[in-house]
Amino acid sequence: MSTQPTYEQLSALPAYAVQPVPMPFEDINGHLNVRHYIGIASEGLDESLVSLGIPQTWPITAGHACFSAEHHCTYLAELRTGDTMSARVRLLGRSERAAHVLVYLLDDTHQRVSYVMEEVFLHIEMETRKTAPWPEDVAANLDRQIAADADLPFASPTSGCLALR
Repeated sequence: MSTQPTYEQLSALPAYAVQPVPMPFEDINGHLNVRHYIGIASEGLDESLVSLGIPQTWPITAGHACFSAEHHCTYLAELRTGDTMSARVRLLGRSERAAHVLVYLLDDTHQRVSYVMEEVFLHIEMETRKTAPWPEDVAANLDRQIAADADLPFASPTSGCLALR
C-alpha cells in the first residue's frame, strides 16, 4: 500500500465518533481489540452520511438503508485505553447502487493515523431488502461530496482489492 495521508492532513477533515478508547474495548494486549475498529469506523461513517441525506433513522423513516458489502482493514498504530480517537471520512466514488469510501481512525492523543477502513456499501430498499438506485437527492449529495473529496490536496491510496461494479 502506498503512503497514507498524514495525521495533519486528515485532522483537517470533519471529526466523527470522537471518543476515548474505553477500558471494556481493551484486549489482552492492552490496546483496542480488533473487533472494535470496524465498529467505531462504521459509526463515524454513519455520522458523516447524515449531512448527505442519509440519517441513521433512514430504514425506519424512509424505508432505505446502507448495507456494507466489502471491507479492507489496515492497522497502522495501536490505540490504547484512554487515547482519544476520531474518524475522518473520504468518499471516493459511487455507482448507481453503491459507494466506495475510506474511513480513517486517528489517534488524537498521539497525533497519528491508527487505522484505515476501506469499504464498499450499498443502497438497499428495505421493503425488498435488495439493492436499488440511490434516491436522486442522495445521489446528488454523494456526487458533491465525492467531488469535494477528490479536490483534497493529498492522495488517499486504496488497497486495490475493492471496486465499484
